[in-house]
Amino acid sequence: MGKRRRVAERRRTRPAVVGGMIAVVVGGAGFGAYALYGGGAAADEGSPSAAQRAKDVKTGPLSATEVHTTAAAFLTAWQQGKVTRAAAATDDSRAAAALLTGYAKDARVKDVTLTEGTRSGARVPFSVKATVSYKGTSKPLAYDSALTVVRRAKDGRPVVDWHSAVVHPDLEDGDTLVTGESGTPPVTALDRDGGKITAAKYPSLGTVLDGLREKFGKTAGGKAGVELRVVRGTSSKSAKSSDKTLLELSKGTPGEVKTTLSPALQAAAERQVAGQKRASVVLMRPSTGEILAVANTSHGFNTAFQGSLAPGSTMKIVTSTMLFEKELTSPDASHPCPKTYKLAGWTFHNDADSEIKHGTFKMSFGASCNNAFINFAPKLSDSDLTKEAQQVYGLGLNNWAIGVPTFDGSVPVQSGAQMGASLIGQGGVRMNPLNMASVASTVRTGVFHQPYLVSPAVDGRTVAKASRTMSSTTQAELKDVMRYTAAYGTAAEAMSGLGPDYGAKTGSAEVDGQKKPNGWFTAYRGDLAAAGVVQAGGHGGDTAGPIVAALLKAGG
Repeated sequence: MGKRRRVAERRRTRPAVVGGMIAVVVGGAGFGAYALYGGGAAADEGSPSAAQRAKDVKTGPLSATEVHTTAAAFLTAWQQGKVTRAAAATDDSRAAAALLTGYAKDARVKDVTLTEGTRSGARVPFSVKATVSYKGTSKPLAYDSALTVVRRAKDGRPVVDWHSAVVHPDLEDGDTLVTGESGTPPVTALDRDGGKITAAKYPSLGTVLDGLREKFGKTAGGKAGVELRVVRGTSSKSAKSSDKTLLELSKGTPGEVKTTLSPALQAAAERQVAGQKRASVVLMRPSTGEILAVANTSHGFNTAFQGSLAPGSTMKIVTSTMLFEKELTSPDASHPCPKTYKLAGWTFHNDADSEIKHGTFKMSFGASCNNAFINFAPKLSDSDLTKEAQQVYGLGLNNWAIGVPTFDGSVPVQSGAQMGASLIGQGGVRMNPLNMASVASTVRTGVFHQPYLVSPAVDGRTVAKASRTMSSTTQAELKDVMRYTAAYGTAAEAMSGLGPDYGAKTGSAEVDGQKKPNGWFTAYRGDLAAAGVVQAGGHGGDTAGPIVAALLKAGG
C-alpha cells in the first residue's frame, strides 16, 4: 500500500495527460498554457491497426483552439531555443530545423522574444524582438512576421505550414540569414548630375541599389562593414533577387557608382506609378541606351527590369518588323482583319469581336486588330519570330549587362496555334517594360543599343549587340505605322500633343485568373523612349498610356 501511495504522489507532480496531449506552462512573451503533441500514455496502449489509424485521422477545418495551440507551441519552442521541438511543430521539420539553427548560429540572433498578434483564421501574426551580436558589437532587431497553421494530410495533425518567410518576411525558401563582415562593401549611388540616390527619396530604387552594390561594391573603392543580411538561395524566385541587408551593425565606407538616372525624370516616374496598384515603367534614351528612369508601384521586386509578362499587342512591333522584312506586307497594303481566324484548331478573336473588312495593314496595326497578324502564320516558319527578336532587337539571349540584374525577354520557338498567339504577344512570349522600351528605341534609331544603368566604361563590361540591323526601308515602315497609331489609333488619346516626331503601340495581355488584362504601352518621342505596364489594369491606352506619355512630355 505504501508503495502504491508513493507512485501516486509522483504522478501528481507530472502534467496531466488528456487524449495524447500534454498540457504545459511556458513563461515569457505573454504565452500561457499550450499543448504539445507527443506519445505519453498512448505509447503504452499498443500499436493500432492501419485501418484504425486511418479512421482516427482528423479531417475538416481547423478549430480556433488548434490554430492557437499549434502556433503557440511553435513560437514558444523557437523563443526558448528548442529548435528540434519547434521544427517538429511544422510540416517540414528538416528545413525548419536548418533555418532556425542558422538563425542563432549564422545570423547570431539571440534573446529572442516572440509576441503573438491577433489571429485571422489559420493565419497568426507575431512580432519579433531580438539582439544581433558580432565580435562585441550588438544591435536590437525588431520586425513582424506571420505563420499559417494547416492540417497535415497523413495524420490530421495541425502543424505550421513551413516557409522561410515565417522566420523573416524577406526570406524566400532556400535563402539564409548571415551576420558578419559583408563580403561586399556598401556603395553610394549617384544620379547623372552627381546627386545621391536613396531608397527613401526614390522608393522604387531599393532593389536597384541592392543590385548596384552586388555588382560594383568590391570595385568601387569602399570598405565592408558588419551586417545581418539575406543570402539568396538557388530557387528560381531567389535567383532573380540580390542579397539584402536587414541590419547594419557597423558602417562600412561606401564607394561611389554613378548611374544614368535623371533625378527629375526619376521623381516623375515615381509619381506616375504611385496612382496604380501594380504599375511599372522605364524611360531611356534611344541614341545611347542610357536608362533615365525606372519605377514600380511594388517596391519588393523590380518588375520593370526583371518581370516576365506577356506583352500583348506591343509585340506586334517585332512581328511587323518580320513581316516587312519578308515583304509579306507594307503599311498601305490592302489587308483585311477578319472577326475570327482559325489556326491549328484554335479560333482567334479580336478585341470586342471587331473586324476591318476593307482596310490596310497600317489601319489594323493602329487599331491593334489581332487577326490581321495571326493570319500570316501559314506563311511563317516556327522560328521566324524568335530569330527576328534575337537578331534585330537583341531579345531573349540572356546577355544584357546593364549594371543590375535583368530579364532580357523570351520568344521561344513555338508551333501551331501557340506560334500564332506569339505573333500578338501571347503564347510563350515574355517581356518587361525595359525590353519593350528597348524595342521602341530600336525602331526610333534603326539600331539596337543595349540599355544600361551604369556606363560600360566603369568596369569595362561587354554590352549585348544585335547580329544585324533592320534596313532603312523597314525602319521607315515601322515608324509609319507607329506614328499612325500615335496620331489616329489606340494610342492617340495618350499621345495627344506630343507629335510629330513620335510613335506608339498599345497592348492588352490576357492572364489566366485575372478579370482584366495587363495594359501595356510603348512609345518614343524625339530621343526618348518609354514603356510601361499596369497589371490587371485593362487596355494599355487607358492605363499604361498616360504614364508613358507623361514621362515623354516631362523629358522635353
